[in-house]
Amino acid sequence: MSDPDARWLAAAASLAERARPLSRPNPAVGAIVANDGIVLGRGWTQPGGRPHAEAMALAQAGGEARGATLYVTLEPCAHRGERGPACADLAGDAGLARAVIGVEDPDPRTAGQGIGRLRSAGVDVALADDPTCRASLAGHLARAREKRPFVTLKLALTADGFVARKDGSSKWITGEIARAHAHRERARSDAILVGGRTLRIDQPRLDVRLPGLEERSPRRLVLTKGAAPEGWQALASPEAVRELDARYLLVEGGADVADAFLSAGLVDRLLLYRAAAEFGDGIPAFRNRALPAGWHLDDRRCLGSDTLEVYIRGEAQGA
Repeated sequence: MSDPDARWLAAAASLAERARPLSRPNPAVGAIVANDGIVLGRGWTQPGGRPHAEAMALAQAGGEARGATLYVTLEPCAHRGERGPACADLAGDAGLARAVIGVEDPDPRTAGQGIGRLRSAGVDVALADDPTCRASLAGHLARAREKRPFVTLKLALTADGFVARKDGSSKWITGEIARAHAHRERARSDAILVGGRTLRIDQPRLDVRLPGLEERSPRRLVLTKGAAPEGWQALASPEAVRELDARYLLVEGGADVADAFLSAGLVDRLLLYRAAAEFGDGIPAFRNRALPAGWHLDDRRCLGSDTLEVYIRGEAQGA
């Protein structure tokens, strides 16, 4: 794949971000139709899953799509839905010269068939297996391949590694900028989970408090073997996430919940919001006071006086 193709796919992945999580039950996909460096059409999966990104981009391009290139983060679907034709057929009928596809769709209804239809229509297809596109589709890929959501574990901790004082109090370890970033992560998630102890003691709202994004508050889950209060859903164990109809799960529980999900191998991405303050003593974020093995630092940035560290597990792709 050429550098220009990679840049176009990265731009399409940025468009896909606008669809998350409103595109459910469909994945958040981005698409661009371009020719000679000029954007002729662009799109992303719309709320409720339709129209698809390719349909939007091709509709914008109209007749100018003939001879152009379609850049799309996920293989165009090969199955007709109740609300529209297969995107592979739309793209094949548009007279495209090329299609650059970020990731092959593991959905058995498509899984290579979309690429086959495009090639049968005379379109030169390049399958990039692009890491940026894989990252933007992490939830869809986890759901298809591992039968569970892509799980992000978020922890706010002090500079010396504690998530709470010995008495369990921990409110506002980090500052406003870090908290706003955490609310952005909530807005990008289908569901959010805390432990039963956190729910009883802190009574968290777990909503999104960013102007204009309040309606994106995720579904609220609690890890407990007992009953959940009204407005919440109970999960008896971390493994129960496989039963969720969700692509992206954000876990915001304390040290016990974090350890349970880490021990079960069900965390794909770690968000560590490190404050400048120290407790000296308290409840450590991780068993043995150290980040478990098998993680690599993917990103690090300052958020006001705090620092965000993003870790990815093994072969998992960040979202």
